Amino acid sequence: MEARLSKVNARQDLLKRMNNYKMLYVMLLPAIVFLTIFNYIPMYGASIAFKDFSITKGILGSPWVGFDHFTKLFQTDKFWQVFRNTIEINLLRLVFGFPAPVILAILLNEIRNKYFKRSIQTIIYLPHFISWVTIAGIMFSLLSNDGLFNQIIALFGGESVNFLTSNFMFRPILIISGIWKEVGWGTIIFLAALSGINPDLYEAATVDGANRFKQIIYITLPGLLPIISILLILNFGSMMNGGFDQVFNLYNTMVYESGDVIDTYVYRIGLTQGKYSVATAIGLFLNIINFALLIIVNYASKKMSGQGIY
Repeated sequence: MEARLSKVNARQDLLKRMNNYKMLYVMLLPAIVFLTIFNYIPMYGASIAFKDFSITKGILGSPWVGFDHFTKLFQTDKFWQVFRNTIEINLLRLVFGFPAPVILAILLNEIRNKYFKRSIQTIIYLPHFISWVTIAGIMFSLLSNDGLFNQIIALFGGESVNFLTSNFMFRPILIISGIWKEVGWGTIIFLAALSGINPDLYEAATVDGANRFKQIIYITLPGLLPIISILLILNFGSMMNGGFDQVFNLYNTMVYESGDVIDTYVYRIGLTQGKYSVATAIGLFLNIINFALLIIVNYASKKMSGQGIY
């Protein structure tokens, strides 16, 4: 009887709290509807990874084949090539791209002239709003055989370099163009975190004789550590995403060996070859890897620094 009364009281308390914050739930409703329609309902379509999907038969009418698509996929050399390319490119982005907005945010934070600081921020934010199609056009103009870079090389007596068809050069082009486009936008969250650091800490460090470099090491970086940890975890959670927009607009058949990633591979076999079941199997396999990486890195982060996303 007492257990039943406690459950009734708990339900009444829950309904009372929901009534008190009903406007917040109303504001949350569009997000719930959006996620339900575009994130949860489409999960049913993942079942075609285990079927011999046919457009004419539909998802329900297509016969089950179990793990046949996964078995054939893992026996394909091309899949493992794009799998390796995706990991290597994302590791390069993590090593060179992830620290870039942190460093830039710290440098911006050291600027004392607020007008100059705002001007710099506006300039470095602009590339984020340029599409990869436009940026690819700019890169082609700069790096083609008769582009600006090769004209400068020829001016000094050198031979032209095939930047866009070189497997050796393609990955640096990806990393550099990615940093240029997103580094300014990435500083926003770090600058917000920097504004939350107590200024008294810097004043006390100055009194103790610490120079600006030591203040960055012992005050600024520890203050940024929580947000760095969270963003690093989220980056690992998308490790298998190849950045389709960037790669698709920059690559060509000559650089498939080093630049073809899983996203572009899925696009080719899914949309251009009609192998929807195989493409879905790849996507499902990669999402499982991303989820596992997210759990592992979050656990490791909580053990080492006490910071995690949950």
